[in-house]
Amino acid sequence: MTSNSPTVFVFGSLHYDIIVKGPARPRKGETVTGTAWFPKCGGKGGNQAVSAAKAGAKVMMIGAVADDDFGTTLLANLKAKGVNSGLVRTVAGGSSGMSVAIFDSEGDYGAVIVSGSNLALSSTDVDAAKKHFTSDSVLVLQSEVPDSANVLAAEAMKAAGGRVLINAAPARALSTELTKLIDIIVVNAVEAEMLAEMEQVDSLADAMAAAHLLAEKYPVAVVTAGGEGVACVERRNSRELAIPARKVKLVSTHGAGDEFIGVLAANLAAGLDIQVALEKANEAAAILVSTPPYAHD
Repeated sequence: MTSNSPTVFVFGSLHYDIIVKGPARPRKGETVTGTAWFPKCGGKGGNQAVSAAKAGAKVMMIGAVADDDFGTTLLANLKAKGVNSGLVRTVAGGSSGMSVAIFDSEGDYGAVIVSGSNLALSSTDVDAAKKHFTSDSVLVLQSEVPDSANVLAAEAMKAAGGRVLINAAPARALSTELTKLIDIIVVNAVEAEMLAEMEQVDSLADAMAAAHLLAEKYPVAVVTAGGEGVACVERRNSRELAIPARKVKLVSTHGAGDEFIGVLAANLAAGLDIQVALEKANEAAAILVSTPPYAHD
């Protein structure tokens, strides 16, 4: 992929993350003594944009930050990581999005996000971006911004003839308006359980069953099942793809899903077949979970 590659547009969230390491995540009413903390620029949108750029794609981020220190840092990070931030709007007043993620000794985590300026995304941002949309573009969406804003962005990309990929995370119902505009949906096991209405998804076979159910609504459905692998169903030709996970030593799961999405979008924009794109995304996510989160930058 080169600078002349079709563009990946990421419409979504930007968060300033505070990462905390401890022996375990606290239960209700419990105080746990941590061992370290550090800041990191994130948000699912920001992470996916950076991952797509790292994979070689030309990337434009469409988002919103506040006129605060967090916003300044988030914009500087996008620039430093090769992401075009010209479509990120600075909102007067309020606060930029942020999150706190607590890691346990096994490398898993829980997080709390405060959306802040991300909730300001609207037709203003779509109108500024849509003149850049082309038929060979890929638009990446997530569920950390209002559904109504995602609908507007997807409508604009479909009007331009491009493809729309949604990482339906965090888990929440998608509107009928948004559902009909999606070309590719990507969810993890927890999100698949909700959206496919399955009791559990904890194996590659379960993931494939969930992908089949989701493919009834979406042209392409991808379900990631962590250490079990990735399942994909293309409705048009009933094609099934089952990609086993690469076995690695787990250090941290933080950001793995976003790495997967960014690399997938970059390779789809480059014109690769979805099987090849999924294999590359799966490989990138495996590498990421086997390295400490502070080493990702």
